[in-house]
Amino acid sequence: MSAFPVLVERGVKRAFASALDWPGWCRSGQDEAGALEALAAYATRYRRAMAASARTVPSDVSASSFEVVERVRGNATTDFGAPGAAAKADRRDLDGRELRRQLRLLRATWNAFDRTAAGARAFALAKGPRGGGRTVAAMIRHVHEAEGAYLSKIGGPTKAPVDDAELRAMYVRILTARARGEPPPRVPRSGGVWPVRYAIRRSAWHALDHAWEIEDRSS
Repeated sequence: MSAFPVLVERGVKRAFASALDWPGWCRSGQDEAGALEALAAYATRYRRAMAASARTVPSDVSASSFEVVERVRGNATTDFGAPGAAAKADRRDLDGRELRRQLRLLRATWNAFDRTAAGARAFALAKGPRGGGRTVAAMIRHVHEAEGAYLSKIGGPTKAPVDDAELRAMYVRILTARARGEPPPRVPRSGGVWPVRYAIRRSAWHALDHAWEIEDRSS
């Protein structure tokens, strides 16, 4: 089995390991070793959540299955609990075929969250530190609001569409146009926009992370 290229983002208190070719397959640990172990442990769960989109991801993955191709310094977002640093790998060009594959994987993570949230509406989620004990309805709102914030980070409008499908369709349209070399529709006041690859893996991570949180708290 060929090694999976992995990006490691290291903060002061936490590290994230992200499989660069598989958006959404991203886990954290207290350090690099812990993050890689967590990433390996979630291979089967990732494959199950992504269904046919990740059928080539094997179930027998260990930390030795990964090749760390880049390490980046994390930031406050990293230590807070999200992969918050774009890397050189995120700035690579995306040809049409790879863009379509990555967007297909992103849509699969959105579908996994929607499916999991819909299936858990009848359950009371266990209380705990993750998400501050959000209900399913509150988590759905949170994910929508985050996706709206991500839209502005890629050059979309600051006021996101209310409808999930419309918001996500706009997200995909802007990423597709930017991957083809078109400028973003809007440049944020910060003066920069998220790289396309980073925007995909950050959005995919967030959707799957909350899908798995719902599963864990409703079991």
